[in-house]
Amino acid sequence: ELGIRIPRPLGHGPSRFIPEKETIQVGNEDAMMHALFADSFATLGRLDNVTLVMVFHPQYLESFLKTQHYLLQMDGPLPLHYRHYIGIMAAARHQCSYLVNLHVNDFLHVGGDPKWLNGLENAPQKLQNLGELNKMLAHRPWLITKEHIEQLLKTEENSWSLAELIHAVVLLTHYHSLASFTFGCGISPEIDCEGGHTFRPPSVSNYCICDITNGYHGVDDIHASPTASMPSMESVCEVEALMEKMKQLQECRDEEEASQEEMATRFEREKRESMFVCSSEDEESAPTRDVSRHFEDTSYGYKDFSRHGMHVPTFRVQDYSWEDHGYSLVNRLYPDVGQLLDEKFHIAYNLTYNTMAMHKDVDTSMLRRAIWNYIHCMFGIRYDDYDYGEINQLLDRSFKVYIKTVVCTPEKTTKRMYDSFWRQFEHSEKVHVNLLLVEARMQAELLYALRAITRYMT
Repeated sequence: ELGIRIPRPLGHGPSRFIPEKETIQVGNEDAMMHALFADSFATLGRLDNVTLVMVFHPQYLESFLKTQHYLLQMDGPLPLHYRHYIGIMAAARHQCSYLVNLHVNDFLHVGGDPKWLNGLENAPQKLQNLGELNKMLAHRPWLITKEHIEQLLKTEENSWSLAELIHAVVLLTHYHSLASFTFGCGISPEIDCEGGHTFRPPSVSNYCICDITNGYHGVDDIHASPTASMPSMESVCEVEALMEKMKQLQECRDEEEASQEEMATRFEREKRESMFVCSSEDEESAPTRDVSRHFEDTSYGYKDFSRHGMHVPTFRVQDYSWEDHGYSLVNRLYPDVGQLLDEKFHIAYNLTYNTMAMHKDVDTSMLRRAIWNYIHCMFGIRYDDYDYGEINQLLDRSFKVYIKTVVCTPEKTTKRMYDSFWRQFEHSEKVHVNLLLVEARMQAELLYALRAITRYMT
């Protein structure tokens, strides 16, 4: 009546992929979740949709929030507005307008110069110099060399200190992988964010024209997802078949062990095969506001490392690992962060409720390790003690397509991809898969950057 336009939410619930009634409802949470919600609200000033989806796994969420809070708000080498600007640069590489918009607000809130938001060329030269490292970390981290590190540390008046560079690298990898989580779980923008609301009036039947144009035909339609519907015989068989394979692999492991040469061959085969797993070209990536002004070289994207005659030498974890090398380097130059990251990696990798779909008391360690090592294999990272033959046994093609898309080109992830893998599994289990993808990706990027920094230092 007063002519005030009232925003209405465009989506239903925190995720486009998970029906709202299957997410954890605020008000029905237990004491631990309630404390996490309170912490998240106190830190961010809101209960964001990432938190509302991650809370399926409260132990992980607690570690995640603690790490993110430390990186953005506690004492550290970089000033606060630099931290949020680096978050914007990293999220923009994957066209993740959801994260870009959040950090634009935070950047202005801590006193950042609005001019910087007109494009990277308006930011200080020191931040512009980070652009090259940002794009390589996001898309082809195996190309990073000690020369790239040297350029950042040795440019006269705009040089970075080692401690500042470690802080920047951790922020870049954190936001590249958080973009993977945002797209992989179909996170919806909050009502007050761009793309999160409409001003069109509600119609009589309780949903508006904009819902129809967005493909929503009413509440019931939104909830009809393959996972929510009655279990089909085919998808039940999928779970049984996967469990049977795990059992057989365990038996083979107990009986015989492949030679080192055979293990190396299997790794190379899997690395080669991972190049032929690609998301179909006709997949539409969600339309996003133009965020490309926050980075240079928009045509630079993910390319498999063995294409076009380029051969990238295998990165052997035995020569440079997070546990033995990366952790201590980070902790030395940016105290406590190594510890926080280590805990977060550890929780994601070891998280289990010993369930698989409708089955209880299942040891899922073999499956978790296959997912983690497959991601590292896509980045050319090899574990000498792992039999890469297990990956093809445990991860089917639709699952590999989802993994590779979420990790390498997250902006191309679609609901169809999310629905097509592990059809009989709970949404919480699919969110768990995303946590593994996020942490394995972050660790792979960090390993390449930290190895280059170590080489520069020595």
